[in-house]
Amino acid sequence: MKNERSRPKAPLAARIVLWMTLLFLYLPIAVMILGAVFVRENEQIQATLKWFVEVLNDDALMGALWNSFVVGLCASVLSTLIGTAGALGLRHNRRAWTWAVEGLSVVSLIFPEIVFALSLLSWFFILKMELGLTTVVLAHVSFSVSYVMMTVSSRLATVDASFEDAARDLGASEWQIQKTVVLPLLAPAILGGFILSFLLSFDDFLITYFVNGVGQDTLPVKLYTAMKLGVSPKLNALSSMMFLMTLSALIFFFRSSAFRVLFEENRGKNGSSAEEKNL
Repeated sequence: MKNERSRPKAPLAARIVLWMTLLFLYLPIAVMILGAVFVRENEQIQATLKWFVEVLNDDALMGALWNSFVVGLCASVLSTLIGTAGALGLRHNRRAWTWAVEGLSVVSLIFPEIVFALSLLSWFFILKMELGLTTVVLAHVSFSVSYVMMTVSSRLATVDASFEDAARDLGASEWQIQKTVVLPLLAPAILGGFILSFLLSFDDFLITYFVNGVGQDTLPVKLYTAMKLGVSPKLNALSSMMFLMTLSALIFFFRSSAFRVLFEENRGKNGSSAEEKNL
């Protein structure tokens, strides 16, 4: 902290650009929240939470919120399981084609979303699958797996192979090594991948709009449909609630990263991992 304070201050122009960028990014969000809290009644501006209550009492919006939560939870659980297994498989089965798998997982992150949505829709038509929440979950898993694989693979690259060798010398089976040594070390990355995939699924609109069935809208799709009739304080309240939910999840995500650092520091202080003691 002392070294940080001893650094010379940034030029005035750089600080102005920084604050203008932050203002450009977050001013619309602030206006949205203020539009949900402050309303004009009888030529007077009053603070009220009635639009938030209106949103909570709207069965259609609550149904869409429940659909978003179910889709996000199912997609994140499946993505975490598949992505973690894929990262472990690539680590222990290095072949000539593994670079192609790793490269394709990165390409899927930068693939145009509209093309991705159309290809998934065509694929579901070929398979003659009825569009609904099931197809939405499968579509969300298809783009969330790459994020989990990259998160877990990055953590795996920092795990010292000597931990596994020590457990193997003590007579542990491969399953015991993965269960009691590798997976606990990967826990922060797995948790981070789970939260990231949940947020991506919960906020996704474009792919969901293409592969969703009739009458099973998620919250972003419901919000888009309602905005065609104009922006109202009720929609501002709904958008504010989505922003606060996402912000809370992000705060938890960053706190989990801090926990990972703390976990590594404790492991270094102890000299030997607790997993070795359990073997």
